[in-house]
Amino acid sequence: MALRQLRFFDDELLRKKSKPVEVIDDKIRQILDDMAETMYKENGGGLAAPQIGLLKRLVVIDMGQGLLKLVNPEIIEREGNQKVIEGCLSIPNIWGKLNRPAKVRVKALNENGKEIVLPGTGDLAKCFCHEIDHLDGILFVDSVTEYVKGS
Repeated sequence: MALRQLRFFDDELLRKKSKPVEVIDDKIRQILDDMAETMYKENGGGLAAPQIGLLKRLVVIDMGQGLLKLVNPEIIEREGNQKVIEGCLSIPNIWGKLNRPAKVRVKALNENGKEIVLPGTGDLAKCFCHEIDHLDGILFVDSVTEYVKGS
């Protein structure tokens, strides 16, 4: 595994749409491992491939329930609404309030190419939305209703 260099707010790549992963091979699994190591080192709850300069639909998440490695994730159901506070490893020291679904279901492939469907509520739903937004070039600051001091 290796640490990857984070991309920051002014990087144009963060505003581009990522391409689906066609083949899940050792190279993709290595990228997912590197992303996880980078996320943990930076004390993040999630990381999307564009944040390390790759326009691939890859996400890693760990909100306390264990590491999730997702390939080509998509939200297939949204329910309810929650007001949340978010930050982002690519936008350091900025926090904001925004609205997210209270519940989501995400369809993705795991690192072995098996289709999985994952439910998420509360913070996990927030994180799924935040990281999948990254894959479409959307940053949390695009939806902030109010900025807040460090959380």
